[in-house]
Parts: sequence; structure tokens; C-alpha cells
Amino acid sequence: MSADPPGRPTISNAHAQEADYVADILGATSDGLCSELAADRLRAFGPNRPRIVQKPSIVRRFLSHFNNILIYVLLVAAAITSVLGHLIDTIVILAVVIVNAVIGLAQEGRAEQAMTKIQQMLAPHAAVIRDGKRLDISSEELVLGDLVLLEAGDRVPADLRLVEAYGLQAQEAVLTGESLPVEKGPAPVAMDASLGDRSSLAFSGTLVTAGQGRGIVIATAEETEIGRISGMLADVRTLTTPLVEQMNGFARWLTLLILLIAATLLAFGYYVANLEFSEVFMAIVGLSVSAIPEGLPAVLTITLAIGVQAMARRNAIVRRLPAIETLGSVSIICTDKTGTLTRNEMMAASVALADQTFSIAGEGYGPEGEISNEHASDDPAYSEALSELALVAALCNDAELNETGGSWTVSGDPMEGALLALAIKAGGALEPLTREWFRSDAIPFDARYRFMATLQHKRNGPGLITTKGAPEQVLSMCLSQRSATGDAVELDRDYWRMRIDELSARGQRVLALATRVARPAEHKLPPAEFLGELVLLGLVGLIDPPRPSAVAAIAECRAAGIRVKMITGDHAGTAAAIGRQVGLEHPDFVLTGTDLDALTDHELAAAVLETDIFARTNPGHKLRLVEALQSRGLTIAMTGDGVNDAPALKRADAGIAMGRSGSEAAKEAADIVLADDDFASIAAAVREGRTVYDNIKKVISWTLPTNGGEALTIIITILLGLTLPITPIQILWINLVTATTLGIALAFEPTEEDTMLRPPRPRAEPILNGTLAWQIIFASLLISAGVFGVFAYAIEQQYELELARTLALNMLAIMEIFYLFYVRNIYGSSLTWTAVRGTKAVWLTVIAVFAAQLGITYAPPLQVVFATRPVPFADGVLLFAIGTVFFAALELEKRLRLNLRAMGQTAHRQEFGGSNTQ
Repeated sequence: MSADPPGRPTISNAHAQEADYVADILGATSDGLCSELAADRLRAFGPNRPRIVQKPSIVRRFLSHFNNILIYVLLVAAAITSVLGHLIDTIVILAVVIVNAVIGLAQEGRAEQAMTKIQQMLAPHAAVIRDGKRLDISSEELVLGDLVLLEAGDRVPADLRLVEAYGLQAQEAVLTGESLPVEKGPAPVAMDASLGDRSSLAFSGTLVTAGQGRGIVIATAEETEIGRISGMLADVRTLTTPLVEQMNGFARWLTLLILLIAATLLAFGYYVANLEFSEVFMAIVGLSVSAIPEGLPAVLTITLAIGVQAMARRNAIVRRLPAIETLGSVSIICTDKTGTLTRNEMMAASVALADQTFSIAGEGYGPEGEISNEHASDDPAYSEALSELALVAALCNDAELNETGGSWTVSGDPMEGALLALAIKAGGALEPLTREWFRSDAIPFDARYRFMATLQHKRNGPGLITTKGAPEQVLSMCLSQRSATGDAVELDRDYWRMRIDELSARGQRVLALATRVARPAEHKLPPAEFLGELVLLGLVGLIDPPRPSAVAAIAECRAAGIRVKMITGDHAGTAAAIGRQVGLEHPDFVLTGTDLDALTDHELAAAVLETDIFARTNPGHKLRLVEALQSRGLTIAMTGDGVNDAPALKRADAGIAMGRSGSEAAKEAADIVLADDDFASIAAAVREGRTVYDNIKKVISWTLPTNGGEALTIIITILLGLTLPITPIQILWINLVTATTLGIALAFEPTEEDTMLRPPRPRAEPILNGTLAWQIIFASLLISAGVFGVFAYAIEQQYELELARTLALNMLAIMEIFYLFYVRNIYGSSLTWTAVRGTKAVWLTVIAVFAAQLGITYAPPLQVVFATRPVPFADGVLLFAIGTVFFAALELEKRLRLNLRAMGQTAHRQEFGGSNTQ
């Protein structure tokens, strides 16, 4: 029979409804859907795949990269240099424009690529029951109401409401961030249960790790949880970076200023000063060439490219160039827990015996680590009790530990791998521990009973029943406990419940281990419900341990004024425990996903500043938290590794994905990928990001004052009706030679000492702040004064005009070289041996500029082209002396400015009782 469309069957809160009710709504039976109804629903509601977003053609996307006012300025500069006949400079400028467009095009489409990776995560096939028969169909053919069969190793093909489950477990880290497999069952859960607690559902894209089950399809395509993530990726607007925003604003300002000054001077020279139009026009061309920083975009791109290489050495792979400098302004790092702050490995951290609790040291699955008594007792009886617990942990276990190149991994369940590592720490090597025993029978873990049991026998001796499982279940099966003397005494249930609560409060997942000697005739285990009369040995607390480097990295971030916030799908208690261990601020205050749902956007924007741990979150929560922080004007870095992190990674100012454990969707959505998955690499990347921004600032601080000095010289000349001390073609030469060499040298500058002791720069801080504006004015005046002074000296010495201009040209080059050494240290003195020694890049560029100036001054062919003359040796010495005075004046001004700033900061701290915090 066939019915149904046009109305799409819908059901809300399926996790909280009885399975029979869901089946009735969707028309599902134990024989599955009929083929006709399934075909009708497929035609009416479409295939089970995420929506595909149409993207613009490659031509339109390429041309869009020319729609930038700085590009317009560059094109005008190219036209001017073409008119002047300098085709090489024209080609260079046009090449910069085209290269920028190509780079932008290559970096586009990350969201589309991320959605492609999500589609690849979906199951290609599904086993269903239709018309009472089992069929294997394409997952795209699944429709609402289909009855899907699941077994270990399957990837769930759609969102399912489970109707049967036998030991069913699913790995949901890609959606929830929870590191351990989750037990699944058909029983309804609370209406307000978070995504990670909806045990009655199986989610599309997650992996079945154990057991079998059946489920009814309740959502397909973009209606699934993973489909919603795909939709969020398509809808999330990628923010521009602070540098791009500032450079766009600066380019608009600079363009208007150049046009205004040029038009004013052209009118003044022609109508007021009565100068020849061609003479005034050539002077205006010289002004435009000197004022337009045509080499700045190229140098900025090179600076970012050098930063890419530096970050790669720090295990941070940059996928989008502007993201490098964004890290320099990051004030908040939102990080996932599993695999980022933690190792994504289970480890036994605590063992509770009768009257004693032990702490277990070590890293991950490695079997090395000290066991210390938290009460400082050395009673040898506890050593025997630990050895017995180690034996049970090793025997009631199906996992294997493997060591390769000093790295330990587990084959099998992560918790069982942690128990094997504990067994070695407590009882020695596994082989001697288990050699005498062989397994006669076993009860595998089942979600209904929540324990595992084995029956072990020695070659010549009694058998041994070993059990591990959920503490409440194992306690119900025990009549006694192992005492400190090794005897079996009456079970103290209140004591063990207190120990369970204590370990759980530490964020540890608790297992109970128990045993009893098998009866002589027992060669098979009784049914699970009759397995009892056990002796409780103790409790084991398991954690996903923090990375040792994460603690130091978070401390370094805090020193740099960067606040770290944890956003995880794990339980609140676990998140708080990890937060305390890694050093987060306010670790005892946790907001859950349910709490976030109850907050308005305004309330969340206030709460997000005071809270550093968010637990039981879903992908929508992560995205909303990033947007709430950005609404406060903060620059946000988001780290993550799962599909659930992809929308937030794309939305964040700097998205950082994990390279080893991260999903492909997360990597494609991110700006930066960490090759080693280590949070410590984020701190190193922030340091490199700040260095890159400092170097960009140095490039700008060098370019604008030197260009300003050249432009001011021409402006004064026109206004006063004087002879040009430097011709337009000579200005073009000096721009070509110095801008493409001295500016690039600053891109190789190393990190300054206080880089990670400064607070993050505000997102809205302009490139042209008060300090830089003053620096431009001060340096421009000094450069212009130096050029005019040397030109006037040459005229007074009755040198020919060409020689006077040659002296002025070389004076300009020398002052720009000295200015390079000054601007290398913007936060400290340049009068140190380290500063004077410079870097290889600095001296190579200085030598190149010096050689070029020798060529234009003394090479006859270049003398003809640029109208220059040889400079006498004595005048050359004079030029270097003036350059030294110029450098001293700049350095004196810097020293006074830094001292005044330090005094102001000290006074502020004394007045308000501390330094500002972000």
C-alpha cells in the first residue's frame, strides 16, 4: 500500500518519545516500509544527502579580487609609470595585482570543500528492512520511516530512533567531542537532554563501535544533525581579518588624500605660481609616484609568506595568508577539550581500595608511571591488593597494547587499554601476570547489564571469575569486599558510594572491579542475571589526561593577555576537572548547553566574558558562543577537530584545526592546521602571528615616512616655486630600488623580546594611530630637511644642477638606510649591539641598495638615463655624517617617547591597583 505525500511526516523530540509512538507517526513496522511508500517519499522529499550550494563561476570569482580600492591605486600607479616609460616597474605592479587575485582565488571555496568532506563521511550504503526483506541500498535512497540495521563497524547513514539495541555503542566525537563511545538503547530520555545524552538516537555520520541494533529513520539530508552542520557552513559568513579591514580603510584614505593634494598643487602651480603646465604636471607625477606605496602590497604578501614558513617550523600549517596576522590580535582562544587540551587517550588516574586511594602517574597508554598512596601509607597489604586488582584488570580485558618507536597505542576499547597500562604499573609485565591463565568462558559487555565477566582457569588449580563494569551494577553483584588484610569482609556500600562520588567529582569515569574463586564444577559462567556473590576489589578512575604542554601554553597565553575558554561536548564535571588541571580561570563555574539555550543573545554576550568552561554543547552552541564573543569587539581563535567544530572554525577570526586527529571537514573550514595537535603550538603560532604583524607594522612604518619625505620635498618645491632637488624619474628609481629591497628586509625580522608580554592589540586599532602619524610627520620633516639642506649646500658650492640633484638623491637613499635600522626595533632601543648587528637580510639589502646607488652615481650609461654625476669623496663622507645625525635624532625621540609611555603606565597601575586585563 502507498500513501503519505504531499505532507512530510515530522516528529519532534523523538529521543523523548516511545519507539512505538515514533513508528506509528512515520508508518514504520517490523517489516519495514513498503517499496511504493519509500519510492513516493524519495520522490517527494529528495535524496538523503546534504544540500549543494551553487558557487559563482571561476571567472566571476577571479574578477571579484580586483574590486578593491588599493588595487585601483596600484593600477593608477601602473598607468603613471607606463606614461613615464618605465615598463619594468609597470610590469611589476601589474604582476602584484594578478598574483594577489590568483592567491585569493586559490584560497576560496573552503566552505564548499568542507561540505564535500562532510558528504564523504556519510555512509555510502545502508542495510534496511523493506517489504519484510533485508536489502542493501544506497544511503541516498533512505527515507523517513525506513527500518535500518546496525552492527559494529557500520557508519550510521541517517538520524535514527533506536527500537532495538544489543550492546550497541557509537563513537560520537565528531558531533559531541566526547572521547569515549556512548552506550545506546531504545529507552526514551529526558526532553531537555543534550545532544550527547540522547542515547535513544543514533546520529548520521557516527561510527558503531560495538553491538547490534535497529532504528527508524527520523531525519535525512540537511535535517540530520550533521546535515545542519553542512547548512551552517554554507550560511556562516567568513569574517575579514583585522589587517584586511585596516588596509582597505587606509587605502581609501590614502587615495583620497593623494588625489586631493595632487589636484590642489596642480591648480596652484598652474594658476597661482604661473608655472608651465608640463613642468607642473611632471612634478605632480613625481608626487604621485613618491606618495603611492605601490610596493607595499607586494612586501606585505612576502611578509605573510615568510610567516607561513616560520609557522610551519612551529607545526602550524597556514591555509590562508591573512590569518597569520590575525593571530597577533587574538584576545580569546576557544578550544575543544578532547584531543586539543587532552591527549584523546584514556588513562587510569586513581585507584580506590578499602580505606585507601592511590594516584596513578604516567602519560596515555604508556605503562610507565608511579603509583602513590594519597594517604602516605606504605602498608604492604595494599601492594598485594593492588596486584590482585591488576590481575583482574588484565584478565577481564579484550584489548592489546602496542609499542612503536616509543609511542604506545591500543587495539580495542580505550578504557580496556588504560586498564592494561594500569595492570603493568601495578603488577609488572603482562605476560608473567597472565601466562598461567586461560579463558574458559566470557560474558561480553552488554548495555542491559553494564558489565563484562570472564571465567579463567589455571592449568592446575581453581578457576577465577573476573568482572568489571559500571560501579552501581558491580556493587549490586557483590556481597563482600577485599580488606586491607586480604580477607573478604562485609561490603560497606556507603563507603564505596562516597568513593564513587569523589572520583566522579574529579571528572573521572569510574569502573568497579570484582572477582571470586570459581566453584570446582564451574566451567561455564552462569547467565548474567545470576552472576553474583562477588568480592569487590576496588574502583578505577579513568580520565583523558591533559597534554603536559597544554598547562605551560595556557600560562603563556595568560601572560600575553589572552584568555582561554573550553567549549566541549563532554560532561560538566569532566570539563571542570580538566579546566582545573590545565589552569583555566574560574574552572568551577561551568555553563552547559541547556544553560545556553535559556539565555538570550544579550544575556549570553554578558555571560560569555565571565565563563571559561562550556560543557555538553552542540555545534550550534559553539557557533553562537563565537558570535557572542565577537559582538564584544574581541578577536577570536577557535580550535577543534570534529565535524561539529567546522561552522565555528569558519566563523572565528582564526580557525585552528587539528592535523592528526582532526576531521577533513574541520581542516577545510579552518585557516590554520596544527600538524602535531598540540595546544602548545597555538601559543607558538600566536607568537609568530604577533611577530608577523610587528614586521608588517615595521614595513608600513618604514614605507610611509620615507614616501612622505619624498612627497613633502615635492610639495614644498611647488608651493615655494623652487627648483626640484630630485627629478620625478630619480624618485621613481629610489622607490623601485629601496621599496623592493629595504622594505622586504623588515619581513625577516626576528621576534622581539617582549612579544608575549604585551596585551593583544584591539581589533579596532587603526594602522595609522597617533604614534605612527607623529612618526610620519617627524621623519618626513627630517628627510625633507636633509634633502633640501644637501641640495642647498651643493648650490652654494656652485655645483652644477645635475651634481646637486645627485647629492640630494644619495642623501635620500642614505637616510632611508639609516631609517631602516631605526625602525627595526619599534618597542625598544636600536642602540644595542644586537640591533646594530642586524640580520643577514638587512645587510644583504643594504649592500644591494648601496651598490645600486654606486651604479647610478658612477656608471656612465646610468648617468645618461638619470641625469646624475659622480659624487666627490668628501661629499660622500658628509652624506654619511648627516645620516648618522638623522639616526641619532630619531633614536632620541623614540627614547623620550618610550620613557613617557612607561611613566604613564606606571601611574595608571598605581591609580587603579593593577594592569589592564583583557
